[in-house]
Amino acid sequence: MVRMDADLKVRPDMPDNDHAFTDPFFRRFTLRTRPLELEGGLTKTYPFPTFYGDVGCAIGIFRCRYDAARAMMPHPRIVPVKMPGGRALVIFSCYQYRSVLKVWPYNEVAMTIPVMAGARFNPPVLPMVLSRWFSRFGYYVFHMPVTSRENQLRGNRLWGLPKVTQAVDIEVQGGHCVTTVREADGTPYFSLKVPTFGRPKDFDVSGYLYSRLDGRILKSQTCFKGRFNVVTRPPREGDWLSVGAGPSAAPLRGLGIDPQPFQFRYTPSMNACFDLPVESFDIER
Repeated sequence: MVRMDADLKVRPDMPDNDHAFTDPFFRRFTLRTRPLELEGGLTKTYPFPTFYGDVGCAIGIFRCRYDAARAMMPHPRIVPVKMPGGRALVIFSCYQYRSVLKVWPYNEVAMTIPVMAGARFNPPVLPMVLSRWFSRFGYYVFHMPVTSRENQLRGNRLWGLPKVTQAVDIEVQGGHCVTTVREADGTPYFSLKVPTFGRPKDFDVSGYLYSRLDGRILKSQTCFKGRFNVVTRPPREGDWLSVGAGPSAAPLRGLGIDPQPFQFRYTPSMNACFDLPVESFDIER
């Protein structure tokens, strides 16, 4: 079990782990550095894009109410991708970041909604299946629990991501990967069970996350490569998703999430990276 309590301390040192990022995937990118003031007068200079190696990843995709997803959007020109029956999609991506360039390991859950941002043409469904043809397609992050205070600060201050420092437990047993996120008092408020089995499929994906920082909508590139086991249209029964009654779960309860999953994806190890915001992006253009 990879149990990670909320780590509220920011270490002043950085791991010496450049040797862990020799895979050809990482050679696609040119690193540059940027300093960031964290807290207590501590400043660190990080390389970007942020490299993630040997990442365990479990993803659950569900349908939810379109109107509820639309109400979450941070800007009128960001809209969820429409699915049949007045639905949208909500995606829960659970990460074990075992090796991060110049950053200590942590667990994280990215809760996102597929969106079109500033596009004049917003067809239903198509951006999900033909994402490379839709430059304004991406994902809006509405909640992001992370076990590391340092990475909460990085996410908040560089991207405006809604990161909060909370305990995130990830356990693989009996053919499933179970992720549990807990409130400060230890009460679980989110649990996702993803099958570790499925049809193998290779992914080599480049996409975008949308976020809001100081009133501006940001667009940031995310890339990953790995072989996932995919389960399409899992059965309704299975206790796949559990949402609690705590305050952190309120946005989830309001989404009207279908109990039947749309798709599961799991990989024990992949490589990924996440870059600084695209400076030239303007959602009004």
